[in-house]
Amino acid sequence: MEAELHSQVAFYLTGKTSTETLDAVEGLDLRPALLAAYRDLTALRYDYPLVLAQGAESPFAESLTGLVDRTLEKLSANGGAGDRLQKQAFRAEREIRLLLGEGAQGSLSALWDQAATRLASKGDETLAEGLRRVRAALPVDGEVLDCNEALPAGLLRHAWNRVQERKARRLRDDVQRLVLKLNDILNAEFVHSDAGLSAQSLKASVGSMHADTFDFQAMSRILGKTFKRPLSKGRRERIRSLIAALKSHRFSPSKALHTGEGEPYSFVYQSCGQALKAFRERSPKMIELARALAVAELEINGEYSEERHDALFEAFGANGLEAKELSLFPAYLVCLKASGLDAAEYAKLSEILSSGLPMKILVQSDDILEAPALGGRFAVGLRSKQLASMAIGLNDVYVLQSSASNLVQYRERIESGLSYAGPALFSVYSGATPSASALPPYLNAAAAMESRAFPAYTYDPSAGPDWASRFQLEQNPQPECDWPLQNVQYEDEQHQRNSEQVAFTLIDFVACDRRFAGHFARVPREKWNGTLMTVPECLARVPNGLPEKVPYLTMVDPDNVLQKVIVDDQVVREARRCADMWRSLRELGGIHNSHAERLLERERGAWEEKLRAAEAAAKASAATQPAAPATVAPTPSGAAAATAVAAAQPETEKAPSSDEAYIETPRCTTCEECVRLNGKMFVYDGNKQAFIKDLAAGTYRQLVEAAENCQVSIIHPGKPRDPNEPGLEELLKRAEPFL
Repeated sequence: MEAELHSQVAFYLTGKTSTETLDAVEGLDLRPALLAAYRDLTALRYDYPLVLAQGAESPFAESLTGLVDRTLEKLSANGGAGDRLQKQAFRAEREIRLLLGEGAQGSLSALWDQAATRLASKGDETLAEGLRRVRAALPVDGEVLDCNEALPAGLLRHAWNRVQERKARRLRDDVQRLVLKLNDILNAEFVHSDAGLSAQSLKASVGSMHADTFDFQAMSRILGKTFKRPLSKGRRERIRSLIAALKSHRFSPSKALHTGEGEPYSFVYQSCGQALKAFRERSPKMIELARALAVAELEINGEYSEERHDALFEAFGANGLEAKELSLFPAYLVCLKASGLDAAEYAKLSEILSSGLPMKILVQSDDILEAPALGGRFAVGLRSKQLASMAIGLNDVYVLQSSASNLVQYRERIESGLSYAGPALFSVYSGATPSASALPPYLNAAAAMESRAFPAYTYDPSAGPDWASRFQLEQNPQPECDWPLQNVQYEDEQHQRNSEQVAFTLIDFVACDRRFAGHFARVPREKWNGTLMTVPECLARVPNGLPEKVPYLTMVDPDNVLQKVIVDDQVVREARRCADMWRSLRELGGIHNSHAERLLERERGAWEEKLRAAEAAAKASAATQPAAPATVAPTPSGAAAATAVAAAQPETEKAPSSDEAYIETPRCTTCEECVRLNGKMFVYDGNKQAFIKDLAAGTYRQLVEAAENCQVSIIHPGKPRDPNEPGLEELLKRAEPFL
């Protein structure tokens, strides 16, 4: 065992295997045990693919699974959906996933028809009829997108189109209303002019039916003396110029909503430089249209005064448009790849965000793992972190960060960001790491979020005045924990079912990337012994000198056979940094906030001090008071006597047996050591003090380690519940000081 430990420690410290006791993992196609059940995503019902729904009433994107469920629920409510129809619909759903995997594209209706054709190719008329019924009942239609490299830009552009069409429709309606009212003013002037009051015009307005009834020449003379109300030349020219400006604008992104001549402007770009150039070139036209809208409102209300308003509107927009005016116009959408952000493009991006321009910027990352340079740190999502931190620091930028796997859950927040009056940054990890990840994009993106490598959060400046209102990260799994815990079930050599709580850490995410296979080594099954400890155990410890044990991951091979893979110190150090960054981010979200906990501890100490002072004062007061005269009370009997005696005796808690695991909860200092080690076994009560909630949620080893790490030695591990747990002899010796 000593020789094996020596070789394992050597690998842990250097990342090099020099003996025959370890196997290289390259080419073994291993994956974390938690992902064993997800080898064939087409056989599973989950959030993808998405349907980009048409129509303003439905959400802009819905999962195919959700749509099929809704459709079956509707058919079932009408008495037309049984188990057979459900199975048929699920088969079509899976077939669509297979079609997308083969490169098919199109709308939901088209793909459903393709899937139905393939499934019913053997002449199964019952199946064909069932799929036709489901297709006819589908509530929405639209383009179908799988979770891949094209998803973030396709989804965001579809959502952007929905938001901008609503804005363009409001602008079009305002323009049409103003043009109509302005034309009414000109028409009214014509009606009261010499031409409008001429006999010929009056006769034309009355119509041929009464042409012989009136003397239109006499009517013209009378009305000309009474109703002639000409506009001033300046006002007439101003109104005509307003109509021309309103009718000729090109700021409706949709051709269907464009009312002027020429093509509408484009507002979707692939670079910040192009978007900035277009914005600057169009600024005079934007100012002209905003001025026309404001002046037209005054004109139709009869409130425009040349003396007061001419000079004011002459300088209109000299310092740019205010946020209120900018909100009338479409926002620009810029779709970028993080890998293409050179210094010049980064500078343009910073200029857009810091200037408050109405631009929505997608920065898509396809790869968030970069090898360390010169033996330094891994760069885990470094560019995305820098961008998001810079944007949040500006205080008025809407920021959304998410893996692609989580975008459907973020639909409302995506729409909020696109509707936000100022700039917005959308940082998305697609999971489509080219040829590097052993996982499909959906699983890769989900693993990045689960492992804290790419957390999901939003910062919305319009949500309120403080961080509690603006910053949200509750979409992350188990945000109160350093690493999310999941249950893994497996069959051992004796064919017995076993269950184990497994944490998914950054190391699990790195292990899925083929480029970093050299940082891992497989331990042959016959070498499994007490020299190994789990990765969470290692990360929970403070490094101190040479390790006595080496951290390992539980992984599975293509046959789903469990393997133990040790990891080197370089990846462990990066995982610790990742956990530190997650804790800092979590504090911003109000979870385990150190300032709040420190204040709570200070207030608790002050309260306890006041309580002790009050008790001392009460005792001192009692000592100085004369004894009260004795009174003879009637002697209780029977049950009343027993009750009286019980009430007189102070209730004492029975001390726990040394065989039982327990925590002296009232003495807990809320140091978080035990909760970080296993957040299922150890939890906080309402006073933020720890107690053991579920012994079955952890191991005896974790109980002993929690006792060793406890700063005030209040955790008593008791005796082990599982007599077959590995390493019990050593653990019992370590537990003796705490029993």
